[in-house]
Amino acid sequence: MKRTSLALAVAAGTLGVSLMAQAEFIKASKASIEARNFYFSRDFRDGAGQAKSEEWAQGFLLRLESGYTDGTVGFGLDALGTLGFKLDSGGGTAGSGLLVPDRSGGSQDSYSGLGLTAKANVAESLLKVGALQLKNPAIGSSDSRLLPQVFRGAQLVSKDIAGLTLDAGYLDEVNNRNSSDYEDMTLNTFALSGIKISGANQSNEFLYGGGTYKLSDSLSAGYYYSNLEEMYKQHSVNLVHVLPLGDKQSFKTDLRFARSTDDGSSNIDNKAFGAMFTYALSGHSLGLGYQKMSGDTGAAYVGGTDPYLVNYVQIGNFAAKDETSWQARYDFNFASVGIPGLTFMTRYLTGDNIDRGAASDGKEWERDMDIAYVVQNGPLKNLGVKWRNATMRNNFGRDIDENRLIVSYTLSLL
Repeated sequence: MKRTSLALAVAAGTLGVSLMAQAEFIKASKASIEARNFYFSRDFRDGAGQAKSEEWAQGFLLRLESGYTDGTVGFGLDALGTLGFKLDSGGGTAGSGLLVPDRSGGSQDSYSGLGLTAKANVAESLLKVGALQLKNPAIGSSDSRLLPQVFRGAQLVSKDIAGLTLDAGYLDEVNNRNSSDYEDMTLNTFALSGIKISGANQSNEFLYGGGTYKLSDSLSAGYYYSNLEEMYKQHSVNLVHVLPLGDKQSFKTDLRFARSTDDGSSNIDNKAFGAMFTYALSGHSLGLGYQKMSGDTGAAYVGGTDPYLVNYVQIGNFAAKDETSWQARYDFNFASVGIPGLTFMTRYLTGDNIDRGAASDGKEWERDMDIAYVVQNGPLKNLGVKWRNATMRNNFGRDIDENRLIVSYTLSLL
């Protein structure tokens, strides 16, 4: 009887701890669904080939984030479910990146995906394994179309040392913005980059490691190393300083440098320097950017991602071989005049000195404008509307006029 009573007591205690852990796992969970309605129009102003890329699509993103089980090591599980479907693709206007291409040159009617991420937390360190969306100087998942770019791999982030954030990861596959399948990663190639690849442009291993250290309340420095197997190796450093100048005033300095070299199957040889200086006063921000490419090729980064370049903008990256570019930018937040949720941005970039071989130097310019509003209160709270307009001209490729209209709504489920 005593043994039976003891066994029952142990079983009851174990069950109680398990239920408590499960309760914390569920209690701290979050869930939301985002609906995105996306219209994209890119008008090629001249030259042979497709005259326009124009599509309209609807997307849904279901995000689930669990809490953690109790104990020294807390375990959890996240999920990202995505669904996109075509509303209109016109005749011969596919290729916007909103939808999955089909074999006829058009777009598929719908596509979907499900990404699961297991996670483990110890003190201030977090390990994630599975579907990942990343944003750091080594690699940045793109989310500028209907559905986001998602990688498969593992990431460890540690903040156990005060002021220091360490970040390391391993990736082997990517599910791109207009795809429903995971595939090998690629090296990004673009006009006048000077990049050449021997063999297939495919890699199933991307490694990175680095971190950011906060030297003071106003100054932080970072370093990252990354390697896309067989394609390139990269060392990048950055320095960010924010100088308070008085009431609602500041001056921000953002400096970035990356050194990229080949890793066997490419000719990558690039030094990318960028600097962005921004003066902020109340709701106004005025920025001036400079970017310089040197070496035998343009900048190196994983295909489809957002590179860590100050002059990477809506259409162009201003990162061709030997290119020098400047940016002037203005932002205004209407909350400063009593209209919270309304923002405006415009910028102008110009680049020259691009290596075109025997031809004259390449030149390009781009003007962008964003205006966005997010409803702050009432039954339509969190409803967002954004219009993105861009014009790009150059002397080596096709001119582009582009418009994007995005209507989004996020509903919290938990």
